[in-house]
Amino acid sequence: MLPLSRGMRAARLPFQIRTAATGAPQQAAAPGRPRFKWTKRVIAAAAVTGFATTAFSIYESRHPLPQFEWDHSKETIAILGTGWGSTSLLKDIDTDNYNVVLVSPRAYFLFTPLLPSCTVGTVELRSVMQPIRFITRLKKRQILFVEGSCTDIDPDAKLITVEDSSEIKGTVSTKQIKYDYLVVGVGAENATFNIPGVKEFACFLKEAWDARKIRTQLLDCLESASFPGQPEEEINRLLHMVVVGGGPTGIEYAAELHDFLEDDIRKWYPDIAGRFKITLVEAMPHVLPAFSNELISYTEKTFAENKVDILNNTAVKKVNQKDIVVLNKNKELETIPYGLLVWATGNTARPLVADLMKKLGPTAQPQRRGLSVDEHLVVNGSKGTIYALGDCTATKLAPTAQVATSQGTYLAKHFALLSELKKKNGNESQSEIVPKIEPFVYNHMGSLAYIGSDKAIADFPFNFHLSGAMTYFLWRSVYLSELYSFRNRVLVGFDWLKCKIFGRDIGRE
Repeated sequence: MLPLSRGMRAARLPFQIRTAATGAPQQAAAPGRPRFKWTKRVIAAAAVTGFATTAFSIYESRHPLPQFEWDHSKETIAILGTGWGSTSLLKDIDTDNYNVVLVSPRAYFLFTPLLPSCTVGTVELRSVMQPIRFITRLKKRQILFVEGSCTDIDPDAKLITVEDSSEIKGTVSTKQIKYDYLVVGVGAENATFNIPGVKEFACFLKEAWDARKIRTQLLDCLESASFPGQPEEEINRLLHMVVVGGGPTGIEYAAELHDFLEDDIRKWYPDIAGRFKITLVEAMPHVLPAFSNELISYTEKTFAENKVDILNNTAVKKVNQKDIVVLNKNKELETIPYGLLVWATGNTARPLVADLMKKLGPTAQPQRRGLSVDEHLVVNGSKGTIYALGDCTATKLAPTAQVATSQGTYLAKHFALLSELKKKNGNESQSEIVPKIEPFVYNHMGSLAYIGSDKAIADFPFNFHLSGAMTYFLWRSVYLSELYSFRNRVLVGFDWLKCKIFGRDIGRE
């Protein structure tokens, strides 16, 4: 081995270097540790934990455990409907305390805020639908789900009559079911205000089949307008889309329709591009009356920029097959031709609800638009055995998904406390126990609406408002988080991504 020189020996001995001035040894700095070492480890651990949690959640949702059988010693709660209120109650209710029967002609929960997006193909219908058995099968105790229509409620005998709503029926298609408590959450119908022709010629926007019908008729209008030899006047009529109702549903549908026509149809129908027309008819002085004046003005300005006409102070008087007759703001009758007419106005009680109100009497049920309930959501005149929530009730609250969800969550807690108090105070009657439970209190979290061209508005409590392109991302984030399951969130997220990359599908089923 070759001997080391003095300089080389100094290089090999970094920890015992002496200064020229003092001759004292000086400790050299230790090699530095890798930067962000623990940060990387925390991020990696969080990623692994998140992936494992998501994977287990998916596995658990697809592999339900065995359920307890019905306990005939427990009371039975019958729930009517699979809307926002009923599904919220079903999700949170403790089946250890009650047997549960669920009756609905719809075997799924529908995320209605994204229904306007489904009419133009921005989101697929299946993505916003959660099969109801995906919910009932994951409860501790078996839940009896009956896909059928409740045709009668007997509040004295505590019986509901259910008819099979399937196209293919078996030997038994009608059944009477006994209950101890009944929760009515059947929603409401579109109000036509007894205007002639609405039911015959207009499209509504409440259910999945409504979205399919609107999409079919919209594409029919486009193809008929492109038919060779079509008169100019008829082309203009077919390409005129009219929306009646300036609430959130009507506004969001008009916005989605504008995006579809401008972003997709204009490219693939060049012969009729630029001839589309959208008109929104509203009987009130302004659209979106529940929002702040600032956001109303912003919405009307955005619609004007997008060439969407808003006819405020205009009331529909009659609907014909190809046109509507309106009383305009000048109090003059005017005829407006249309190719597609979407009716997105107020609500009215369903026949089942109207019949129950009649049985309970006008003193207990003075309202025409829905069931009157007390502060615990108990239907007035029902002797404490019938509850109601959502759009089928007549309260001071707006008929929104947020209100119905809050009511469903409250009722789940209400029934849990009711069971507990009954066990403690077995000698007390229902009317003595219920007042001991806290009443329902609604806390409004804010309102959102999409207004087209990747813009949205947000109206929050304490007079806090947002609008514009950034609010659009907030709108999407909130809606994505509010979807019922992780499965729905993934499907809707992929639909948005697919729409951004490939555009909307313009094919007809």
